[in-house]
Amino acid sequence: MKVLVTGASKGIGRAIAMKLQHSFDLVLHATTEDRLEATWSGLINPERHTRLCADFSDSDALKGFCSNLKKLAGASLYAVINNAGLTLDKSILFQPEADIDTLIQVNLKAPVMISKTAFKIFHSRQQGVIINMSSCVGETGNAFQCVYAATKAGLAGFTMSLAREAGALLPSHTIRAFCVSPGYIETGMTGKIPEAEKEKYMLNIPARRMGQPDEVAGVVAFLLTDEAAYINGSEIKINGGIV
Repeated sequence: MKVLVTGASKGIGRAIAMKLQHSFDLVLHATTEDRLEATWSGLINPERHTRLCADFSDSDALKGFCSNLKKLAGASLYAVINNAGLTLDKSILFQPEADIDTLIQVNLKAPVMISKTAFKIFHSRQQGVIINMSSCVGETGNAFQCVYAATKAGLAGFTMSLAREAGALLPSHTIRAFCVSPGYIETGMTGKIPEAEKEKYMLNIPARRMGQPDEVAGVVAFLLTDEAAYINGSEIKINGGIV
């Protein structure tokens, strides 16, 4: 069975790829193939996996990616993990419209279109899993991340609706859709946060630490198993209890 992992070049995406490589044939995405090199070199048996790269900020590239995914994976596609995303932090007062368009395109439209492609495949055999990576910021909001937060909140709403839609269209099925919402995970993205800001965040996290990418990957791996078969239409929060 094949599993797509977008944004697999680093951070949470790379951790997910490393975790799933023994259980599934992976289709790994990054903007370009060279960005996947570190992840690819860490695979035990890279010959069983596939690279499928595209710049999701380009509408035509996204359309081509979805078409290629369908051709490459076809009926063997078991799950998609929409992990690719970006932040362009800036006060909404000064956020260029081009930045707004890019955030919506990459963080929201790309997962929606990939989920649509996967859902068409899953609909024919009434089986499959869609995992969309949201964020705690989609629920709490965050200064200077207005548009980013909006995309993550929208992604959560889309995912919950997709789970309900699968049930409405297919009375007997095993299609599941849910989103995973990490809190502050130690990645390159959070590494850009000033130390003073990190200290403030720690005060709101009972665990008093950032999470690790492997901790998110472990939850994702579990959600793909039969033991998680009754988890559907949920937002799984991995945030150390942030308040």
